[in-house]
Amino acid sequence: MAKDVIAVPIGPRLQRLALAAAPAYLASKGAIAHPADILEHNCIRMKFSSGALVPWQFERQGETITVDPPGYITIGVDGASAAIDLARRGKGVIATFENWLQPHFNSRDLEPVLPQWWQPFEGPWLYFSSRFMSAPLRAFIDFLREEREQDFGASGSASC
Repeated sequence: MAKDVIAVPIGPRLQRLALAAAPAYLASKGAIAHPADILEHNCIRMKFSSGALVPWQFERQGETITVDPPGYITIGVDGASAAIDLARRGKGVIATFENWLQPHFNSRDLEPVLPQWWQPFEGPWLYFSSRFMSAPLRAFIDFLREEREQDFGASGSASC
């Protein structure tokens, strides 16, 4: 990293790509026991602004599998909440950040699929030049710092 670049964590330090589906969908289409089984299911895929699809990669006990299912429905990552709602309505299996799906696991609108295959990866960072910091950027960084301090004080470990 260049000497004049500053990096600030802006989300959970660790994230996981999680799969989920509505209980009714799984009851009608069948359980998913292995990542290869995903190819037999309707999949709600998300794509980056570049058009590239978000990869579905899994790992367990040294076995790594990348699955590229056809997108029954494909939505841009900026429409993640709509994609999650489609999964909640039983339209297929979705793969996205675990923390985005957790409220729906808690409400039982969605069930985790293959959780033993979900692998952690490092959360997002904001990179910016130390040469110039606009007032809005400074306010955002201060906000992140306050959030980290509150999370650290409440739980004993920082989450952003």
